[in-house]
Amino acid sequence: MTYNIEVKKSVLKVLKKIPREDQIHIAKTIKGLADDPRPAYCLKLAGSAYYRIRCGNYRIIYDVQDDKLIIIILKVGHRKDIYKRK
Repeated sequence: MTYNIEVKKSVLKVLKKIPREDQIHIAKTIKGLADDPRPAYCLKLAGSAYYRIRCGNYRIIYDVQDDKLIIIILKVGHRKDIYKRK
């Protein structure tokens, strides 16, 4: 079962500011979620329905909608900034 991946526009904007080498690593990690939306190294965020996956110094926050087979990439950012509320 393969999931479709949707990326929010705000995530695409942030990705443009990340160094190219890290962009490639993040893109590979996101593509891998299509086949396995909950790999062994992902964590469910406390008090939330979202998941987090580590990708070097960056974190990917995403939501899995099993009924629709969709993964929504909600946020990508550096580990020091990703959990700050705006």
